[in-house]
Amino acid sequence: MGRITARWPVTKVRIGHEPRRRPDRLAVEEPLEIRIGGRPLAVTMRTPGTDVELAAGFLVSEGVITRAEQFRAAIHCGGPGTGGTENTYNVLDIALSADTPPPGPATARDFLTTSACGICGKTSIDAVETSSAFDLRGDETTVRPSLLVELPERLRAGQRAFDSTGGLHAAALFDAESGELLTLREDVGRHNAVDKVIGWALTRDRLPLRGTILQVSGRASFELVQKAVMAGIPILTAVSAPSSLAAELAERSGLTLIGFLRGDSMNVYTGAARVAPA
Repeated sequence: MGRITARWPVTKVRIGHEPRRRPDRLAVEEPLEIRIGGRPLAVTMRTPGTDVELAAGFLVSEGVITRAEQFRAAIHCGGPGTGGTENTYNVLDIALSADTPPPGPATARDFLTTSACGICGKTSIDAVETSSAFDLRGDETTVRPSLLVELPERLRAGQRAFDSTGGLHAAALFDAESGELLTLREDVGRHNAVDKVIGWALTRDRLPLRGTILQVSGRASFELVQKAVMAGIPILTAVSAPSSLAAELAERSGLTLIGFLRGDSMNVYTGAARVAPA
């Protein structure tokens, strides 16, 4: 799996047995510096791969772009200054269209965004919640509960890198009517996995993502709700719980938020009208 996983020697300790050395696989975590026109914007810790989708989704989540034509090009380049230094593929420089304003100071991050936090480095509390260009309240998508209960297992079945490491989050996009899996992405950061899904959609000119469901492998945090809203996704489902702030944002935005989607049951926290009678 290239740079997605790495081999590492471990000592296996088991009660009643002699310790033994064996190789193990770890999920790779490396920094990605995102630049706009050569100017640093943010650094996020991520699993390498689909970096262009990650950066594109990040810009959608931050309200910088909303359309495919605004994202003109992206290229991996060398380290600081890029003056002939080795290309580590950890710096991605993005060119926006000429009529797209570059992100302002409020969007730039003052420090590293870790794989655990997608809004770290925001310069003010007011900057945490970003206004979406898409109004979810007009999305009349409905979904059958019988389809919803299938999604966690289908997400898990598509997690190839998780099978070998046990250390990656995942996000998948499904068509709400047919249940078709549109795309699935893995990353050490749950917010990065979602950004990769959104970036996939942007680069294919599919925003807003009306009529879709975003399924995530962990909890439904505020930042994941915000990203779904920014991409025009009407339904967010998670195998674990949402936070109170996530539920409040979902309610204000018209998002259907579902948690504890396990077995044959679920909790619908907001937007229950989109869940058809069982």
